[in-house]
Amino acid sequence: MAEREEGGKLGWFVAGAVLGGAVALLYAPKSGKETREFINKKTGEGKEVLNQTGKEVAEKGREIFDRGKQIADDAADLFERGRRLVRG
Repeated sequence: MAEREEGGKLGWFVAGAVLGGAVALLYAPKSGKETREFINKKTGEGKEVLNQTGKEVAEKGREIFDRGKQIADDAADLFERGRRLVRG
């Protein structure tokens, strides 16, 4: 749960930083063409970062799922063994 909250806070921080950067660019003393080129370049870089982060999050989620599944399987096995011992 704490990891989810941290990810949410990080996401809002990144979104705020991007929005603040975009506003700053719009008021920058560059020409419109230069500003648009810069925004396009940074947008592409941002997409790459988001794609990589998404892959990392998916991989981490898969690891957690697999670990949880293994724990559940082990618990079911222990339960079954205990049930057999009680029945004799």
